[in-house]
Amino acid sequence: MSTQAQPYAATRGGSQARKRVLFLCLGNACRSQMAEGFARAYGEDVIVPASAGLTPAMTVAADTVRAMEEKDIDLRSHFPKSWLHLHRAPFDLVVNLSGFEVPLQITAPVRVWKVADPFRAPYEEHCRVRDQIENLVMGLILEFRREQKRQRV
Repeated sequence: MSTQAQPYAATRGGSQARKRVLFLCLGNACRSQMAEGFARAYGEDVIVPASAGLTPAMTVAADTVRAMEEKDIDLRSHFPKSWLHLHRAPFDLVVNLSGFEVPLQITAPVRVWKVADPFRAPYEEHCRVRDQIENLVMGLILEFRREQKRQRV
């Protein structure tokens, strides 16, 4: 399944609002791409994800694409983007996976997820990081679903 979609599509449908989330890492070649892919695949009812890098790489890492294919998530059409192209977009949350405390000029709340960068690591490390990010993204999606449920009550 393809996970590339318009990150800024309308999110305010009916009475429920999907959260706009920017996943940010260094090169937008591994971690943030994985997070965006999982968010699109598992949480389209509550999240509109985008990803970017502080210093974008040239391509998404081949081992990242391969690792995500094992989860039936296709990143082949994804490409690294600079956060400078997205930082003025209205996000509800920024998830910083960069490993750096970065003074971002973003008005949204920032969460830090400490996840090792697998960029130059062996394939097995991409898989380990993939699984860690999958768990973190699922936690975020469940948090947003609980929030929606409370809003309906």
